[in-house]
Amino acid sequence: MTQAEWQSTATPPVVHETPPERKWWEYFLFSTDHKVIGIQYLVTAFFFYLIGGTLATAIRTELATPASDLVAPDVYNGMLTLHGTIMIFLWIIPAGAGLANYMIPLMVGAKDMAFPKLNGVAFWMIVPAGLALVLSFFLEPPQAGWTSYPPLSLVSGKVGEGIWILGLLGLGTSSILGALNFLVTILRMRVPGMGINDMPLFCWSMLATSGLILIGTPVLAGALILLAFDLLAGTAFFNPTGGGDPIVYQHMFWFYSHPAVYIMILPLFGAISEILPVHSRKPLFGYRAIAYSSIAISFLGLIVWAHHMFTSGTPAWLRMFFMITTMVIAVPTGIKVFGWLGTIWGGKISLNSAMLFALGFISMFVIGGITGVMVASVPFDIHVHDTYFVVAHIHYVLFGGSVFGIYAAVYHWFPKMTGRMVNETWGIVHFVLTFIGMNLTFMPMHELGLLGMNRRVAMYDPKFADLNMICTVGSYILAVSTIPFLVNAVWSWLYGEKAGNNPWRGLTLEWMTTSPPPIENFEVTPVLVSGPYDYGMGDRNPEVDAEEQETNVESPPGFIPPEEARAGS
Repeated sequence: MTQAEWQSTATPPVVHETPPERKWWEYFLFSTDHKVIGIQYLVTAFFFYLIGGTLATAIRTELATPASDLVAPDVYNGMLTLHGTIMIFLWIIPAGAGLANYMIPLMVGAKDMAFPKLNGVAFWMIVPAGLALVLSFFLEPPQAGWTSYPPLSLVSGKVGEGIWILGLLGLGTSSILGALNFLVTILRMRVPGMGINDMPLFCWSMLATSGLILIGTPVLAGALILLAFDLLAGTAFFNPTGGGDPIVYQHMFWFYSHPAVYIMILPLFGAISEILPVHSRKPLFGYRAIAYSSIAISFLGLIVWAHHMFTSGTPAWLRMFFMITTMVIAVPTGIKVFGWLGTIWGGKISLNSAMLFALGFISMFVIGGITGVMVASVPFDIHVHDTYFVVAHIHYVLFGGSVFGIYAAVYHWFPKMTGRMVNETWGIVHFVLTFIGMNLTFMPMHELGLLGMNRRVAMYDPKFADLNMICTVGSYILAVSTIPFLVNAVWSWLYGEKAGNNPWRGLTLEWMTTSPPPIENFEVTPVLVSGPYDYGMGDRNPEVDAEEQETNVESPPGFIPPEEARAGS
C-alpha cells in the first residue's frame, strides 16, 4: 500500500448523525459542556482584546507627536496600565485556555473535562474580574503600570489600585482552577491505548503550562495580597517609608510574571505543532524532542525571573546565574523551531489562513527570541533597560508570537468548532494586514530603544518623532486588520461552506467526530489507529466535497463501527 493509499484509509468513517446546532443565546448561559465553555473563553477574550487594542491605538495616537496633547497624564498612565493588564490576563491567557478547553477532551478521547462544574466556575470568574478592571478606568485609573511596582502603586490612588489587585486575584484563581482541570484531564482521562508519548503535542504543551500556573500563580497572589495590605491597611511589607522592601515585591512578581510569558505562549507552541504537519502533509519532525522541550521550557522558566532585575541592585554573581539560565532557554525553544522547519521542509504546503498565520508566528517569534537572548545579556540589558527596545522585544514575543498563534489555531479549528469553513480570501487579507501592521508598529521601536527613548512616557524628544509616526501608522493598520477577521468569523459561522467532519484530513482524535461535536463528543469510545502525526499525504482533491470524503473511505485497521461496538457491549 502506498503512503497516499494508507492516508486515504486513515480517516475513519463517520456514522453519527449531525447534532442539532446550538442556539446563539446558549453561549451566554452557565454550562458544563467544555465546548461551550471553550467558545465562551474565546469570545470573551476577543472582546477584551478589542478593548485592549483600542487603548493601544489611543496610546499610539498620543505618541504620534512629541508633545502630550491628547489626554491628561493620569489618563495616559491608566491606559498604559490597563492595556498591559488586559492584553496579558484577559486576552492571551484566556484565549489559550479557550482553545485548550475546547480541544483537550476531544484530543484525549474524553467526554468532557475532569471537573465540568469547576470548569464553568473558572470561566465565570473571568467576567466580573475583567469588567471590574475596565470599570476602574472610569472610577480612578490605576496608574502604576501592569507591574504595579511599589512604592509607586502605593501613592497613585487606592480605589483604582485596589480594584486592579482584586481583579488580578480573581483572574489568578480562575487560572489555577483551570490548570488543575487540564492536568487531571490529560493525565487521567486519555482514551485506552493512548500512552503519554502518543498524545498530541497540544496536550503536552498544556501539561507544561498547567504545571507553571500551579507553581507560579500562588506566588503572585501572595505578592498582591501583601500589596493590598500595604495599600489599604497601612502595613509595610513593601513600603520603604515603613521599613518594607519593594525589591521583594519585584522578586515575587517576576517569579510568576516571567513564566507567564511561557504560560501565554506554550499553548500556542502546541497549536503550531498541530497545524504544521496537517497543512504540510508531512509527519511531525522530532515528536519527542518537541514534547520534552515544553517540559524543559516550563522548568527553566521558573529559574530566570531575576533577569528583569539586572538594574535593581542585583549582585554581580547573581546576574551571571540568571543571564546563563535565561540564555539556556533558547535551547529547547530552538529545538521546537528546528522541529517545525524540519516538518515543513519538502512538504506539500497549503498556504491557507491557518498556515500563513503559523508561518507568521514562527518568523515573528524568532525575531522576538533573538532580541530576548540580547536582553538576557547583562551589559546589553543595562543599556536598553526601560527603553523602547524592550517594548519591541516583548511585542514580537507576545503579539507576534501569541496573537499570530491564536489566529492560526482559530483558523485551523474553526471548521471543527462551527461545522463551517472560513472564507480564505478574507483570511488572507486579515493575515497580510496583520503582518504589515505588526512589523510597521514594532520594528522601528528597536531603533527607538537603541537611540535611548524611554518607555511609558507621553512626551519625548522631537528627534524621535519620525519613527514614532511610523509606529502610529502601523498601529492603525493593525487596528483595521481585525475587521476582516471579525466579519469573516461571524459570516462564515452563519453562512460558510459546510466543513464536513475532517476537512483537513487530520489524524488526531478531534477530527474523528462530527463538526461540531455532539454533547459527549463521541458516540463510542474512539479507537487509536495511528499516532497523531503518522502520515504522509497523497494529492488532495479539492473537487471532492466534504460529504463524499466522509462516505467514500474504508475503515482503518482496528476501527470498530459504532453499531458493532454497541452490539458487543
